[in-house]
Amino acid sequence: MQSLAMDLRMLSRELSLYLEHQVRVGFFGSGVGLSLILGFSVAYACYYLSSIAKKPQLVTGGESFSRFLQDHCPVVTETYYPTVWCWESRGQTLLRPFITSKPLVQYRNELIKTADGGQISLDWFDNDNSTCYMDASTRPTILLLPGLTGTSKESYILHMIHLSEELGYRMLLLNYLGKIGPKTPLMAAATFSVGWNTFACSESLEKPLNWLLFNYYLTTCLQSSVNKHRHMFVKQIDMDHVMKAKSIREFDKRFTSVMFGYPTIDDYYTDASPNHRLKSVAIPVLCLNSVDDVFSPSHAIPVETAKQNPNVALVLTSHGGHIGFLEGIWPRQSTYMDRVFKQFVQAMVEHGHELS
Repeated sequence: MQSLAMDLRMLSRELSLYLEHQVRVGFFGSGVGLSLILGFSVAYACYYLSSIAKKPQLVTGGESFSRFLQDHCPVVTETYYPTVWCWESRGQTLLRPFITSKPLVQYRNELIKTADGGQISLDWFDNDNSTCYMDASTRPTILLLPGLTGTSKESYILHMIHLSEELGYRMLLLNYLGKIGPKTPLMAAATFSVGWNTFACSESLEKPLNWLLFNYYLTTCLQSSVNKHRHMFVKQIDMDHVMKAKSIREFDKRFTSVMFGYPTIDDYYTDASPNHRLKSVAIPVLCLNSVDDVFSPSHAIPVETAKQNPNVALVLTSHGGHIGFLEGIWPRQSTYMDRVFKQFVQAMVEHGHELS
């Protein structure tokens, strides 16, 4: 940090002398415009390197897990350089679906009927061409669960599938892991931009700008998804009232909490918040969050709870937004989140025995 400060002071002094010389030549001289552009560029670069590009904060409850990540998943200790022209959280969140590519993935769909009459749709990427795991019975399986209103066609899911293909694999959950403890058949898990406290998430998304950019749109998506099956709910839910909801909280109050039998929306939000169950997680879990994520405000991230569980590691970046984590000049192919996913999954499959 001292070296960086000295470099910045020297750069600023040289820039000042240069600009003073150019101004003396004449403001309208041929070199002034270039000087202003150069000055702005240098100032922006200094600000970016000193305030934007930072190493993530790694919070773990155990020294062995920390060493494991540093040895086999070094990306979590490296400086994250957000896209220089788009590092603000809302920009990262909004632009990722449009900027990043969508790798071509051929799924095999499996429909599982449940005892209560519902069904679970699984899109499998079998990766039968894997040269690392030619025997399907030994091929590691990655379970990917998209977020709110998401599907297996989301760009970030497709990128994870593509990375899994490169590693040779075929293709949460924190509430589940907290409830089931050591009985889970999963060997490890990773979460990205999880909403730790549903009350805090809802409150943040109801701020005017966030409501305009995210909340109302997501609410309409939820309404559209349930309206397709309106006939299944009309006997127990006032669907006309549901379709008039203007926020996710109103939708959850009128539909989700009623559908799942919660007495009130507060009961539902309390049960849906994974921060209460983090202490009971019994397998290695890596959780990547950005502290500028408007979907999951930083004050609600359970840092102190994570410090008490040796199986948990929080990776907290200063920027990245919600499922954004764009990096590079034109982040078309890969993001910081993709690199974290690939390194952590590979580390657990190939070196996970070191943690047992």
